Amino acid sequence: MLKTRHIGSRRVNTCGFCRHSDPDFEERNPPMDRMVCSNQHTATGHVTENGYVRHRMLEIEVRLGVIEFALMPNVA
Repeated sequence: MLKTRHIGSRRVNTCGFCRHSDPDFEERNPPMDRMVCSNQHTATGHVTENGYVRHRMLEIEVRLGVIEFALMPNVA
């Protein structure tokens, strides 16, 4: 289940793509690296630059077949 929080006036959730692709997702520190704005489960939706970069790296690893992505509807 996605965790929803508020930062100022922005609503944020945990990134579904990263959560399903990154085996170390729960250990990401700071936890803000896990968060995306609203329901944007994309790299550009990440709240932090580090979260953005990690998301992009996961996308590359999934495309190369280094890691497997558990298919989820509406998640790029």
